[in-house]
Amino acid sequence: MPRYLTQHTLACLTRQGAENLAQRMQSGGTAHAERVLVNMLEGKMFVEFRAESREALEAWLKTEGMHFDWAVRIEWETRGPFEAQGKQDGKLHSAD
Repeated sequence: MPRYLTQHTLACLTRQGAENLAQRMQSGGTAHAERVLVNMLEGKMFVEFRAESREALEAWLKTEGMHFDWAVRIEWETRGPFEAQGKQDGKLHSAD
């Protein structure tokens, strides 16, 4: 299933409020948050989602009343250290 990265602006949200929002995103149906990163000082949340399509993700966010600044599909990524060699390959790999 494709992955997407979204940015959300947090307006006057407490740490507990951000935590509750993250939990809602992680329990989603048609879109499911796998990773949530938050910067309370700048009021930003970045979320890695899995969803069938961008349209499905945007529809789910709208239904849940979760505003977002932007959404982008993750197509390529580098991989972390190889366990055996202890080094990264530095090459782009398909994100699907």
